[in-house]
Amino acid sequence: MGGSRAQVNKPHKTRFSSKSSRNIHKISHKDKNRTAKSNHNVAQGARAARLQRSKMLREQKKEALLKEKRASSGSAGPPRVILLFPLSVSVNVSSLAEDILRLLSADVGGAFSSTVVSSEYKLRATVLHAPHGDLLSCMEMAKVADLIAFVASATEQSTCDYIDSFGSQCLSVFRSLGLPSTVVFIRDLPTELKRRNDAKKIITSGLTSEFPEDCKFYPADTKDDLHKFMWLFKEQRLTTPHWRNQRPYLIAQKVDMVPDDSSPEKCTLLLTGYTRAHSLSVNQLVHVSGAGDFQLSRIDIMKDPIPLNARKDHNAMDSDDIEDAEIIRSLAPDPSSQEPLLVENVPDPLAGEQTWPTEAEMAEAERNQKQKRLRKRALPRGTSEYQAAWIVDDTDGEDSGVENDGDDDEDDDGMLLDEGESGFPSQEDSNNPDFEEDQVSLHLRDSDEETENDSVMMEGDNMTREQIEDEIKKIKEAHAEDEEFPDEVDTPLDVPARKRFAKYRGLKSFRTSSWDPKESLPPEYARIFAFDSFARTQKHVVAQALKVEQEGRDDCAPVGSFARFYIKEVPFHVASNLCVASRTAPIVLCGLLQHESKMSVLHFSIKKHDSYDAPIKSKEELIFHVGFRQFVARPIFSTDNINSDKHKMERFLHAGRFSIASIYASISFPPLPLIALKNAAGAGTPAVAAVGSLRSIDPDRIILKKIILTGYPQRVSKLKATVRYMFHNPEDVRWFKPVEVWTKCGRRGRVKEPIGTHGGMKCIFNGGLQQHDTVCMSLYKRAYPKWPEHRFPANV
Repeated sequence: MGGSRAQVNKPHKTRFSSKSSRNIHKISHKDKNRTAKSNHNVAQGARAARLQRSKMLREQKKEALLKEKRASSGSAGPPRVILLFPLSVSVNVSSLAEDILRLLSADVGGAFSSTVVSSEYKLRATVLHAPHGDLLSCMEMAKVADLIAFVASATEQSTCDYIDSFGSQCLSVFRSLGLPSTVVFIRDLPTELKRRNDAKKIITSGLTSEFPEDCKFYPADTKDDLHKFMWLFKEQRLTTPHWRNQRPYLIAQKVDMVPDDSSPEKCTLLLTGYTRAHSLSVNQLVHVSGAGDFQLSRIDIMKDPIPLNARKDHNAMDSDDIEDAEIIRSLAPDPSSQEPLLVENVPDPLAGEQTWPTEAEMAEAERNQKQKRLRKRALPRGTSEYQAAWIVDDTDGEDSGVENDGDDDEDDDGMLLDEGESGFPSQEDSNNPDFEEDQVSLHLRDSDEETENDSVMMEGDNMTREQIEDEIKKIKEAHAEDEEFPDEVDTPLDVPARKRFAKYRGLKSFRTSSWDPKESLPPEYARIFAFDSFARTQKHVVAQALKVEQEGRDDCAPVGSFARFYIKEVPFHVASNLCVASRTAPIVLCGLLQHESKMSVLHFSIKKHDSYDAPIKSKEELIFHVGFRQFVARPIFSTDNINSDKHKMERFLHAGRFSIASIYASISFPPLPLIALKNAAGAGTPAVAAVGSLRSIDPDRIILKKIILTGYPQRVSKLKATVRYMFHNPEDVRWFKPVEVWTKCGRRGRVKEPIGTHGGMKCIFNGGLQQHDTVCMSLYKRAYPKWPEHRFPANV
């Protein structure tokens, strides 16, 4: 019929073969309700579990926050450290410090820092005032400050005068270290209310961009102004940099030394103060700022001389109170669990040696030697007996003999590339008089000097003023030349290039060519330590330190306790220097995590500071401030290649971009900030040279020093060219023949053969060469940092 639809089978009739089987899958209404109810109960239970977990997390965070608040402001916490920093030389922070201490306590000592307790504000505080112009003291105070109060004067003529050059430099250094909680005090405001408010608005608008967004501005001229601030400061939750909360530390309220009877050159250093951040075990190692890493011989936990709740006649800490403090208990180290002071690895020079052979082994070796003499071997021309002993017998077949016998092809001569490189390149001419000399140079590690003069500037005491000026002039000229012509060097006329650049090799591709990180390591690598997995080790060490903190063991001085630490085997002159330095800057003791005293290769992401304009050369001596630690290092700089396992060395630290600084130093677990200082010639105080942060610890990081040999086309014919002045004798041309050449205009080619006796060579390129072009050859060798002559600034 027209318009009728085709019959379509209904799904319920086609899925089942009969009516009886069709009803099997049906579920009763009662069963449906039971199933839906069970699913609803499961959903309700999951939602309840999520709500319970969220509630538990909120309670844990609230409890941790309350515990932190009680620890920082309560009687169990150490005194808060307030640093008063003047933004310009005209600001008088000494008078402000006296006003604050007088507000908190009626009795104020005359020392550079005072720790007081206020029953009115229920607050204990240590007030430090930074000396303007002393960079090292300001840095050490900023490392331990819980609050940095920047002080500005309203008497300055213009907005740019509120912060002088030294204040701007210190402010940038504080940012690199990590700013804690900050406020700005405004002094010398007018007494008239309208002028006072206008002056405060002007200063606030001029300085807001220099400080964090949550930084607040307070007038600080009168007692009422300071009173308002103290009530707010008492309830404020202070923030500190993350790196400071990873390790326990102590600010020494008193520094003393006790001579050691057994060793006149050693003594025991006594540091007394409050334990902060974490509990410090008597079995762990400690670092004293600028002095080095040491072991503890004892910890005396003493009665708090200025408790928050006890009533005393005066509320300021004096040295007599520290001396007369009652000792509650003493902690002695356990020899079985005390961390050993292990700095360098001491390898056994005979560890890889074999035992003396037996008579049977000697007889068998003699028989094998006789059989080798009877068997005739085809060896390359010029191969000595020592080299022949290293050739495997399987390679001495007929093919090898045919290929080398009577073959004058020069492709087997000279420098080898990439994976094919070996320590004994073959030579074509066995009668060459320079052959033995060149081969010996390959075995001598120190035969090849650096391309540029890598000698570090001599000490200023041993040089005249003219010599210092000449040395600075040479470094500046080398820095300018490195920026204009990077990596280009001249081939010497008096020394063969194959000897001068014997350590260098060619790479077919800097990114993909292989380089064994364990190949030809320097002797210093036998003195350092390496990790199989640094990330896993760091995770394990931090977890162990947290476990010790939570257990509350008896060998630890808890957080907030007032204790005296006995540091043993400190050099006498170092302890004397620390006693003198404690008058102007705080002496900080920092607890070390496991493995943090051992030497390794550390890599820092570093950038030249904006205020430093002098060139910074690789392997120059710098003073590294890494967290609380201070040490001397001689870094090498390199690029950070993301897509390659090899990194190019840089002769100088260039301004405006980050580089990687690699040094030999004690292991530290990141994250940690870096401030690099450099002693200028003839200057007493070091200047800030660079800032950065700790990146990784990896001795296998490959840093390659690149040099470029240049030559100039003499005659050009289509794809061929005669190049001169790259080498000065034909033997050097044959030696470097396997290395690829390239031009500054983008051509690539290879060396075909030498021409003449003066180092000319014939090259073939992949395109037409222009007459004004320059032919270049890239060579590489692995570079390593310099081992520091002295490790710590206080030891000098």
